[in-house]
Amino acid sequence: MLLLLALLAQDLGWSAEGTKGAVAGGGAPAVAASLDALKSGGNAADAAATMLLALTVTDWDQFCFGGEVPILVYSAKTKDVEVIAGCGVAPALALGLDELPGRGLRSTLVPAALDAILTLLERHGTRSFADCAAPAIRLLDGQAGWRADFQRTLKRLVEAEGGTRNLKAVADYFYRGPIAKEIDAWMRGHDGLLRAEDLAAHVTRVEKPLSVDYRGHTVYKCGPWTQGPYLLQTLRLLEGCDLKGPDQVHLAVEAMKLALADRDVHYGDGARMDRLLSKEYADVRRPLIDLKKASLLQRPGDPANLKALLPESEARAGLGGRPNDTTTCLVADGAGNVIAATPSGWSGDVCGPTGVWLGSRLQSFNTWKGHPNAIAAGKRPRITLTPTLVLKDGKPVLAVSVAGGDAQDQVALQLIINHVDLGLKADASVTAPRYQTHHYVGSFGQSAPLLGSLFIEPKAGDLQDLRDRGHDVTQVRPPVWWPCVLTIDGPRLHAAGDPAAKRHAAAW
Repeated sequence: MLLLLALLAQDLGWSAEGTKGAVAGGGAPAVAASLDALKSGGNAADAAATMLLALTVTDWDQFCFGGEVPILVYSAKTKDVEVIAGCGVAPALALGLDELPGRGLRSTLVPAALDAILTLLERHGTRSFADCAAPAIRLLDGQAGWRADFQRTLKRLVEAEGGTRNLKAVADYFYRGPIAKEIDAWMRGHDGLLRAEDLAAHVTRVEKPLSVDYRGHTVYKCGPWTQGPYLLQTLRLLEGCDLKGPDQVHLAVEAMKLALADRDVHYGDGARMDRLLSKEYADVRRPLIDLKKASLLQRPGDPANLKALLPESEARAGLGGRPNDTTTCLVADGAGNVIAATPSGWSGDVCGPTGVWLGSRLQSFNTWKGHPNAIAAGKRPRITLTPTLVLKDGKPVLAVSVAGGDAQDQVALQLIINHVDLGLKADASVTAPRYQTHHYVGSFGQSAPLLGSLFIEPKAGDLQDLRDRGHDVTQVRPPVWWPCVLTIDGPRLHAAGDPAAKRHAAAW
């Protein structure tokens, strides 16, 4: 198997087409393992679980086994989209923190990735944990240090499954059994906050997605415990705009600034989104976009009263920090099932002899009294991880996964515009010039906004025109973050990942 994966990985490119299955993601061996899962009879859920587990090895410094992975699933059987909310909560001992640790054991949430993968397999898959973990285990052969410890942990989880498809036994062994006790002991000895009680209480929530219609398509995102809904708000604002002409970049950036301002003020676990996503609210906010002038202000709205601006909004920022993780995962099978996931987590610390790396997502909370994203024990932070599914006439046509912190949905927006408004194919879409703004409060330590900023690839077009409109333009070399796209056109599946970002794709 290891030799086979190595050979397959060598042949992987960044764009592929097929009719029986397609995959796109980060590390080439993980993408190869996912395609092999499809070819050997697995479905999209089996292949996605296989890729995700292998990515904890190939992309270990971008996605750790103790991290997070929001998953969007389109089921061909139910003809519906659901969210597998692979995000942990703040440990009980995080209550009362005055400052949020950005790294190390104190910065971790309850690890969510494993249980999210098991939930995906339980609800939609056909294979055992042992089957899906086999490539990851083999990729760790001959490794030393934490990798050897991690391989032993994976093998213990396989043994706990007992040779049958007993996914609950795997979850119990990790979250309520021997590994939970080992994590607890290590945390107590190294000033960590996570305890066995936090692990035992963990549950993966299965939720309904949020969605809006955009030019005959329905775009699905996870809830306000992610930043995903601001993409939906942006699409609401842009639906009445012409994005095929020279104003596209200006309009998209100005609409994102308004939606990001709402994200920074109104989003958090459990926040109400009905008014924020309404057409009525978009209609009162859209006139704030000046076609000739870039905004240099943060302008959150007042959705409760359907007013364009929130009066006396407090401008807040924290110490700041930089994201340094996240990878990508997209899978579609020949039966019509489609999965988009955005796995992430690193910079916490390795948890002793378990070899399990833990993430540092606690820093995505804030400590601002009364804010929807203020830290609380048992609460999810408002994270940046934000996969995307797009349906037309009730069937999937586009899946997107982007690595890139706060810019993930900025890139996803451009990929949606490329597909829906410009009709670009997947390979052209992921290699088209991209742009982003830092006109927001950062999600990692709440870094201050760079008002009016616009970072853009030189080949994007007339940059002087953007400067003339007041954008603070900085030219940047590609890639502007790391996207993957999967498109479905009847029986044809086309997967692509930006080659400049070292993304990989495969199909058959």
